[in-house]
Amino acid sequence: MAEAAVRLRGLSKHFGRIHAVSDVDLDIADGEFFSMLGPSGSGKTTVLRLIAGFETPTAGTVELAGRDVTRLAPFERDVHTVFQDYALFPHMTVEQNVAYALKILKVPKAERARRAGEALDQVRLGGFGGRRPAKLSGGQRQRVALARALVGRPRVLLLDEPLGALDLKLREQMQSELKQIQRDVGITFVFVTHDQQEALTMSDRIAVFQHGRIEQVGTPAEIYERPTTGFVASFVGISNLLTAEAAKRIVGTSGTYTIRPEKIQVRGDGAVPDDPAHITVKGTVVDVVYLGDVTRLLVDLDAGGRLTALQQNLRTSSADVAALRGTRTVLTWHRQHTVRVPDSA
Repeated sequence: MAEAAVRLRGLSKHFGRIHAVSDVDLDIADGEFFSMLGPSGSGKTTVLRLIAGFETPTAGTVELAGRDVTRLAPFERDVHTVFQDYALFPHMTVEQNVAYALKILKVPKAERARRAGEALDQVRLGGFGGRRPAKLSGGQRQRVALARALVGRPRVLLLDEPLGALDLKLREQMQSELKQIQRDVGITFVFVTHDQQEALTMSDRIAVFQHGRIEQVGTPAEIYERPTTGFVASFVGISNLLTAEAAKRIVGTSGTYTIRPEKIQVRGDGAVPDDPAHITVKGTVVDVVYLGDVTRLLVDLDAGGRLTALQQNLRTSSADVAALRGTRTVLTWHRQHTVRVPDSA
């Protein structure tokens, strides 16, 4: 890996007896879209604030492009932060909001206008410079906040759950747009979110946090398909865990294993494939959930344990789906989709 845009070594932050971040080591590559994913209180936002300089670490170092910035003030670091609440000045036009930081730096007026226009073009808001924030949609205001961050041409852009205030449709649209903007401008984005879909959709790599520590770092496919701990398997998407005697009966060896629901094929006709590359189990459907395009089935296994499976919805109504409850079924999946995780996770 080339010189890291962000390098954290032994980074810790304690608030009294609370260890918000504990001994984090992390390298984020130049030009990477990197997400820090985890539940509330997992430490991801504190790490972002430590990179930005809003918090001082209890221990460890923060480097930006090889420069130790651990003790530098936020304005001395080549980063900018975008927050969830946008923090736009309502009395200013869009262009004035975007150019405000340049005005503080005493950049000449003509240069401010030119760079603000370029930043607005980058976020697809060319022609919106004369409007007030109140006249914009939530997605447009978010893009103004992004343009304001980009206008200073930071080496690293920090984004603290920037899409959290948007409705579902707009959030999905902005996920695609944000990733495209990052590709266009080519700078490092460090994105904090608790939303697994956001992280999987946009990221080049993801760090999954729990209790102030990193559980796993990897590409979206690595995180989803090959979780290295039980927490990652359960937090990122829906997962099944087979443990104890059930795991030994089904997989053939004891341990803790995870299988994603979409990897499981539901055979309601009871047919059992004769294929050693597959694992096959029988059970009883104890609950069903109609999700429109798919049906989610919860199956109690004869061998012990319980699995969730997804089945393409070939029925016409939730009432038809409900009729599956209490029926016998056969589940099968490819053996390679059974991933072992540490028993202590």
